[in-house]
Amino acid sequence: MKNKKIVYWSIVVALAGFLFGFDTVVISGADKQLQQLWGTSDLYHGLVVMSSALWGTVIGAIFGAYPTNTFGRKKTLIFIGILFFLSAVGTAFTNDSIVFSIFRFLGGIGIGTSTIVAPTYVSEIAPAKDRGKLVALYQFNIVFGILIAFLSNYFLQDIGENSWRYMLGVQAAPALLYTILVLGIPESPRWIYEYKKDRVKAISILQEVITEEEAILEIAAMDIEKQEVSKTESIFSKKYRKPLFLAFFIAFFNQFSGINAFLYYAPRIFELAGLEKSASFFSSIGIGLVNLIFTLIGIYMIDRFGRKTLMYIGSLGYIISLGLVIIAFANEWKGMAIPSFFFLFIASHAIGQGSVIWVFISELFPNKLRATGTAFGTSVHWILAALIPSFVPFLFNEIGATMVFAIFCGMMVLQLIWVFVKMPETKGRTLEELSESLQTKQLTTTTI
Repeated sequence: MKNKKIVYWSIVVALAGFLFGFDTVVISGADKQLQQLWGTSDLYHGLVVMSSALWGTVIGAIFGAYPTNTFGRKKTLIFIGILFFLSAVGTAFTNDSIVFSIFRFLGGIGIGTSTIVAPTYVSEIAPAKDRGKLVALYQFNIVFGILIAFLSNYFLQDIGENSWRYMLGVQAAPALLYTILVLGIPESPRWIYEYKKDRVKAISILQEVITEEEAILEIAAMDIEKQEVSKTESIFSKKYRKPLFLAFFIAFFNQFSGINAFLYYAPRIFELAGLEKSASFFSSIGIGLVNLIFTLIGIYMIDRFGRKTLMYIGSLGYIISLGLVIIAFANEWKGMAIPSFFFLFIASHAIGQGSVIWVFISELFPNKLRATGTAFGTSVHWILAALIPSFVPFLFNEIGATMVFAIFCGMMVLQLIWVFVKMPETKGRTLEELSESLQTKQLTTTTI
């Protein structure tokens, strides 16, 4: 029963990932329709209309640690549900590109904040042996949201000139459901003890998912950690240089794989590969299915084989798939060749970076600094996620798809080297053990 509670709470919180995935990809179905409707240039369309949500994620990621720490994990989770609902309704009913972008921006704030608070919450309630797969439920819901968005776009694409309104507005329903469900979960016991100093309540919540003896031991470990973390320390203190650099580089390489650039412009890329509009939308559904299947495989593997093993697999898959994409575009191959290579690309992302990033970042910092440290990593992720897709339509026209994907492939070679040389293995350790290990050089290959 106790394990069922952990799983249920984790699934409810991870539904924030569903809204993240849906919101990120649903815009791809409205891409060309919106550009034609408002008659905007490629640069304006990329920077303002298509990427407004991504700029919101940057704000959410930079400042999301404040509500997460000040008001608590639960209240912040409720807040992001409200933002997603407002964004869906607002974009569906607007007739102006600026107003549209403002509502997309609000949804982006929800996304950016969710990448801090959802993994933080789950990592703080999950036992060490199951933490990887429970936090990875957030990523599973991201890819499930992506798949549903692709399916929704496919079925709504031909219902008329206002099909884009339905594509974007349908998200209001899951946003409302998520917000209601979050009302029924407890606050994070680690937040309660760290910020509210309520030992009794923290133990009470822990006892819902572990034994009383285990709960007391966890509180004792938190006491030791609190003694080692002074009130004046920040994630930029010298002793946290290792986790800071680890968070930076996993987020940096995540976006320089080209994943968000591809997800935002999947139908456009497939049309460049010679597919007709309907076929390009259908191929996008295939991308969503592959993403879902290999994310499930990644979740199964992450606590068995570890974070680092999955990153090796993903890095090699990126290099092979992007290399094939480069060859295909350079030789102007048409038909299903390029979509099939992108299926391999998505599979590589799902089993590697997709399954690992939110788990890994949420494990690196001590309790008091976890939200702030996670905010740093997610800020790097979302700043790049905003910048890179913003210039994709422009870069496709200026330097061509071949060169764009060659840059991404080169970055994945560097990622493989970084995983081998710098990335530690974190599976099976409590959060308090990991915090101490990263500061005292007890983990292997953690030198920065």
